[in-house]
Amino acid sequence: MTEKKSPLTGFSSLAIHGGHQQDPNYAHLTPLYASSTFVYDNAEQGMRRFSGKEEGFIYSRWGNPGFSEAERKISAMESFGIMENGSPLELKALLHASGMAAISTLMMMNLKAGDKILTHFSLYGGTEELIRNLLPAFGVEGIIADLRDLNLAASILKSDPAIRMLYIETPANPTIQCVDIEELSRMARERNIIVACDNTFATPYLQQPFKYPVDFVIHSTTKFLNGHGTAIGGVLIGRDIEFMKSKAYVTHKTLGGNSNPFDAFLLINGMKTLEVRMERHCANAVQIADFLATHPAVSKVNYNGLASHPDYEVAAKQMRHPGAMMSFELKKGLPGGIEFMNKLRMCTRTVSLGTCDTLLSHPASMTHYSVPKEAREKYGITDGLIRMSVGMENVEDILNDLSQALE
Repeated sequence: MTEKKSPLTGFSSLAIHGGHQQDPNYAHLTPLYASSTFVYDNAEQGMRRFSGKEEGFIYSRWGNPGFSEAERKISAMESFGIMENGSPLELKALLHASGMAAISTLMMMNLKAGDKILTHFSLYGGTEELIRNLLPAFGVEGIIADLRDLNLAASILKSDPAIRMLYIETPANPTIQCVDIEELSRMARERNIIVACDNTFATPYLQQPFKYPVDFVIHSTTKFLNGHGTAIGGVLIGRDIEFMKSKAYVTHKTLGGNSNPFDAFLLINGMKTLEVRMERHCANAVQIADFLATHPAVSKVNYNGLASHPDYEVAAKQMRHPGAMMSFELKKGLPGGIEFMNKLRMCTRTVSLGTCDTLLSHPASMTHYSVPKEAREKYGITDGLIRMSVGMENVEDILNDLSQALE
């Protein structure tokens, strides 16, 4: 089976053709390999595969042809156009059952008792739960600070030699804050600190953290990469190929957070339209942010494409486009947020993000209902905050729905 090697100069061409290998039965698309195990021609071949002397599939927890194509495609997109030491950057990805499974592998393979993680406020809820409540039981401590303050970040990194990993998520929930990937990763690299970046909100089309001294990138593939809300998934991508093939792979398969053939199949086909989808998502988002910014019922809009956003310049520096995620605050607070959500007609009331339809959530009455108000507000989750994943509908219809719901 040969992989398509002709040079591809466009991102969409790569998203469609990258990572694909000719199927032995000449299927146009990579088939769904719904098999728990794989067979050998003879005992000697089995010995070679188990010893690592021959490449091949053994057991679908350890690998599957569908997983491999998805991994190659994601690696190609994250490294697209990046040169390192005069050659195209090569990366290795491991497909997981969820974004949290990928993050768990990342933490387990790199951290030990006594280590610390430096990170920031407004992480994805599951990541924060892992760092705050689960890792301390294994002797790993999290340090949470405002990493937009580069002087503060430098001071913390300098003063605490136990810091083993810098973990960033940019843009992040729910205020769409951005941190400077280049500066933070440079400071960490100077101290031999591992740098990991969650690139879910941006996707590799809008932002490529591996342009900077970043060691690992994580995605919840459930979101924009799949693009249709049809499957849960995650991926961990690494720069050190040998490490990813050895310790990372062993940790991944031992923890058991592998993907499955059907979800990988859906992901592969979803990624092929990533550029086209993101262009429409982003074009709609700009018009919607402008509309909300001047609406009398809205007190604040958090969108990196607005010059009023505190991280506008950072986003412009490291992102192709500000993206499709935003949040906004309603002047009427909690009752206003509930009323707004109930009045929506076309847009979808739900959590998650990155699907073709526009998704809105009201954290104070939904995901963060049980969190005390003081704790919520510390992370920017006010009573009237609405988070919005802008979809691909005709923008006039989105604007009309928002307008009538805000009346």
